[in-house]
Amino acid sequence: MGAGVAVGFVLMIILGWIPIIGPIIAGLVAGIVTKGGVGKGALAGFLSGIIGAIIIGIALTTLGFAFLGPIGAMLGGLAGLAALILSAGAAFFGLIGGLIGGAIAGEEK
Repeated sequence: MGAGVAVGFVLMIILGWIPIIGPIIAGLVAGIVTKGGVGKGALAGFLSGIIGAIIIGIALTTLGFAFLGPIGAMLGGLAGLAALILSAGAAFFGLIGGLIGGAIAGEEK
């Protein structure tokens, strides 16, 4: 699962500039690499679309706390929440691609 999410995340960064097709392709590849069926493929596609926003949110919260204390942590957390909301579209299309990729790869035996 980790390899599928990592490959999907890298492809999401590379193909993210293509409006709907880029996240779907990244999710498709994440679902195929995961090889766990439709459920695991969908999860890998979704996580590959949202993992960047989670990393940004953690970094902003940590840096905000380091430089501005508790107020900075709250502001960093709000900025991270905004990043999660903005990446929801890519995560949704990654989920669709992961569903398709998981269906192509089939169940792991």
